Amino acid sequence: MSPIEIGVISVIAIIVLVYLGLYIPVALGVVSFVSIWLMRDDFELSMNLLKIAVGDSVMEYTFATVPLFTFMGLIVSKAGMGADIYEVMNSGFKKVKGGIGMATVGANAVFAAVTGSSIASASVFAKVSVPEMLKYDYNPRFAVGVVAGSSVLGMIIPPSAMLIIYSFVAEQSVGEMFLAGVVPGILLAAAYIAAIWLMGKFIPKYVGGKPATEYEWMSFKEIFSKTAPLVSLITIVLGGIYTGWLTPVEAGAAGAAVGLIIALIRGKMSLKSFWEALIETGHITASILFLITAASIYSRMLGLAGLPNELALILEQNQMSFMMIMVIYVCLMLFLGTLLDTSSIILIVVPLFLPLIEPMGLSLVWFGIITVIGAEIGLLTPPLGISCFVIKASLDDDRISLKDVFMGSLPFAFVMLVVLILLINYPVLSIGILH
Repeated sequence: MSPIEIGVISVIAIIVLVYLGLYIPVALGVVSFVSIWLMRDDFELSMNLLKIAVGDSVMEYTFATVPLFTFMGLIVSKAGMGADIYEVMNSGFKKVKGGIGMATVGANAVFAAVTGSSIASASVFAKVSVPEMLKYDYNPRFAVGVVAGSSVLGMIIPPSAMLIIYSFVAEQSVGEMFLAGVVPGILLAAAYIAAIWLMGKFIPKYVGGKPATEYEWMSFKEIFSKTAPLVSLITIVLGGIYTGWLTPVEAGAAGAAVGLIIALIRGKMSLKSFWEALIETGHITASILFLITAASIYSRMLGLAGLPNELALILEQNQMSFMMIMVIYVCLMLFLGTLLDTSSIILIVVPLFLPLIEPMGLSLVWFGIITVIGAEIGLLTPPLGISCFVIKASLDDDRISLKDVFMGSLPFAFVMLVVLILLINYPVLSIGILH
């Protein structure tokens, strides 16, 4: 069996096992383990490679960023900072056509800078923003589409769990991945706001909404009290990493500590909620560790099968251009996005394509940003758009169906694709900040 056949069969086997109900990292690990066993007819070799994969994942110092940033995001969410930043943004945008939608995008971008989770963003803003938009007669599809679209900012604006997972799979610096995500994240947020403005101007019926009658600006004191905690947290975490004063692990620890202090000062943290945050952090950390371990043995299996060399040979023989490889890569991610979640897509496609990208002298940090945004589009596409399911579950509103959420999110998925093409053509947008 050729390396290409092994690679294709392994991907198909993983997808089949996932749809049969097997936990994704288990499916990834089982396929890799059995493949090595069958290829080399050596059970002991499979066991040894599994031990090495587990050891490499657990002993990695930078893995400490996962529980620290996860805990910080949960604390911030429980402290109600997402609702605060939304109120501030909404006071400034309310009179603009589609303004509450723009406020949602802006608040989501700021909230993403401390949570790193699209699921948390989708849950918070589905409860805060959608009822406000419906109150002003916005089109329900537009309302849920804005929340779904802007929720993905949590996966690209640092600190992001997906950037951490990619950094482990591709063996890149977590700090560099975080810095490289800043400009693309801001660019995506700006593109969303521009798209909402264009919708309001050219297809106002789709946006809907009526002018706010009780509109008034917040006082400076009110704006400061609601934004200062979140801004100080972002400054400590990202400022610490950017200036080099803090490593990503230290920034995560500092952010978690400051977030906890803010929650305590605001009276939003009880012993019960603190314990809940700790337990949830443990669950999320364990699942991410499991994912990274499974990805590690999968990439070793592909290497053992000789797939990297085979792909390099095919590239040389067919003289495939950089753009052709990118088209194939993005199409594969869009296809897998209809079947799998973001982390699973990253774990499957990155080991397959890294051997093609590295010899071309391209930045693996830039490639990580492309990968995360490409995989994120799947969060908005049926049948497995996780953000869409979270929004529907959070709303519990019979007026809005799951179909409405998916249809509303499609324009924002298209905007993401446009931004992705822009980032592929101009890598400096991602990695310029590193130089």
